[in-house]
Amino acid sequence: MSTKNNFVFKGLHIVAWVIFVGLCIEAGALIVNFCFSLFKPEFVQNLYQKLDLTAMYAVNQWVFFGIYSFILFIAILKAYLFFLVIMLLSKLDLTKPFNTYVANQITKISYTIFSIGLISYIAQQTAKSLPHHEFEIDTLNQFWADSQAYILMAAVVYVIATIFSRGVEIQNENDLTV
Repeated sequence: MSTKNNFVFKGLHIVAWVIFVGLCIEAGALIVNFCFSLFKPEFVQNLYQKLDLTAMYAVNQWVFFGIYSFILFIAILKAYLFFLVIMLLSKLDLTKPFNTYVANQITKISYTIFSIGLISYIAQQTAKSLPHHEFEIDTLNQFWADSQAYILMAAVVYVIATIFSRGVEIQNENDLTV
């Protein structure tokens, strides 16, 4: 492996760590925001992204918990996705990349991406029905705006996972015939 490829690979590993830390901070901040919404709603306007759903909580607690569950679940899944990417990058051997661990990890990544896209789409469709019941949802669209992109990305990553699985099979056959 050339030095240039090794440098790029290490750079990608660092970028994945930075994104993972940022997503963990975002998920943690949303959890703190949720707790403050329940116990000290007057502080919510000073917290992360000023996600104030106290009016929704006052009108219907089930809707509040449902919408916040979507937001938290999507944020946690995004952090988990980059955890999987970091685990893949840390155990990936570029001299022999086709192994069962890499194929399984890429498959897990595709399933996680698909879950993010599917849950985002369900949340988006659920939120579209809320204005009919007098709920304000303008601040919520940022959490699930790109659901279709995640679903398409999951399909692409799944194809890559399938190629890696087939590469593992071919490599194992070649190892047995030699």
